[in-house]
This record gives sequence, C-alpha cells and structure tokens, in this order.
Amino acid sequence: MNRHAILAIYKFEMSRTRRTLMQSIVSPVLSTALYFVVFGSAIGSRMITIDGIGYAAFIVPGLIMLSILTQSISNASFGIYMPKFSGTIYELLSAPVSAIEIVAGYVGAAATKSVVLGLLTLATARVFVDFQVAHPVWMLGFLLLTSVTFSLFGFIIGVWADGFEKLQIVPVMIVTPLAFLGGSFYSINMLPPLWQTVTLFNPVVYLVSGFRWSFYGTADVGVGISLAMTFVFMLLCLGAITWIFRTGYKLKA
Repeated sequence: MNRHAILAIYKFEMSRTRRTLMQSIVSPVLSTALYFVVFGSAIGSRMITIDGIGYAAFIVPGLIMLSILTQSISNASFGIYMPKFSGTIYELLSAPVSAIEIVAGYVGAAATKSVVLGLLTLATARVFVDFQVAHPVWMLGFLLLTSVTFSLFGFIIGVWADGFEKLQIVPVMIVTPLAFLGGSFYSINMLPPLWQTVTLFNPVVYLVSGFRWSFYGTADVGVGISLAMTFVFMLLCLGAITWIFRTGYKLKA
C-alpha cells in the first residue's frame, strides 16, 4: 500500500476545503441552522411530541443526515471530476498508484469533510434544541459509515458526469427528495399503512432511522436492518468502482 500517494491525494483535497471554507463548511452549517430555526423553533413549538420526543429534537438526526448525504456526494464527485475536467487524471492513472489508493485518497478526504460537517451541525443544533445522545459511539459509527458510503457513491457520480450540470442532478433531483421523504421530518409510522410499505423502498429511511435510534433509542426500522442496508449499498458502490477501474469507464480516452 502506497501510503504516500494516499496522503498526497488526501492532503490536496483537504487543502481545497480550506481554500473554499465558506462554501464547503460554513454555508451547509448555516443552511441547516435555518432549518432548526424554522422547523424547530417556529413550527416545532406548535407540534405534538413524536414517540415521546419533542418535535424540534426529533428532527435533529434527520437534518444532520440530510446534510451528510448531500455533502458527501458533492465533495467526492467534485473531487474526482476536477482531475477529469483539467486532464490531470491521466497523470494520476499513469503514476504508480493503484485504484485502491486513488479511491482511498479521494473518498477519505470527502468522508472526513462530511464527518467534520456533521459534528459542527450537531454542535450548532445544541444552540437551538435541547437533546441527548443515548448511544454516542453508535452515533459516531453511523456518521462515519454514512459518510464513507455516500462518498463512494459521489465518486461514482464524479466519474460518470461529463459536465458540471450532471454533478448536481443526483444530489438535487434524487437524494434531497429521498431525504425529505425518508423520515427526516416525521416518523413513517404516522403514514397510512400503504404508504409505510412504499416508504420502505426508500433507502434513506434506513439511514435516518438508524441514526435517530443512536440519539433517542427509538427507530422506525430495526437497527440491524438499517446497518445491513447501509452495508449492502456500500458493497454495491465498491463493486461499481471496481468495474470502473477494470474497464476504464470514462477514465481513459
């Protein structure tokens, strides 16, 4: 394992974050803070409790997960797309660096940014909402697992995209709606039976449910199922990335 190569890619990506601090970190945190103000303070004060949890506290895990999903995909996709756009990807592919090391560098940096963003969002939430984390170790585990998994997904999107517009299609048109409909702002048990069944086909449900369990010990879906579904999605992403490097899909002219 070429650790120097991984570290070089990782440092380069993290330095880009420092250069665009407002866009990479500050802006997502402020956007999520607005959700806490509007939904938590303004609307939450008029809502009943859900599973014995105040509405403002109930939406905290969902909002953090929403931010993690979108930022993991955006960071990883942009990270690998820029070398393709500038043509430096050919230098990277011709260097004595394996596919595993390339993915580890880019995905590791994107996942690190997402974990930092998630922790900052969590700290920001405490300013507006009083809540407790029942299982802090599991919370960090879900945060890391989700960040890595969706950074892998973002890496795939970055390879697939051949324009800046395509980088935004999946996060904006698919992931964000799935997050809103995946129990971020409500419990799926509040839905009619038919729609509860339909909602279970939404993969984000399992992420939000498992993450919320780590906070309050209550979940719409079993924790074991949430973990299993996340690992399955991670394996699918790893399989897709393996195929990309074996075939050179959109990496080699």
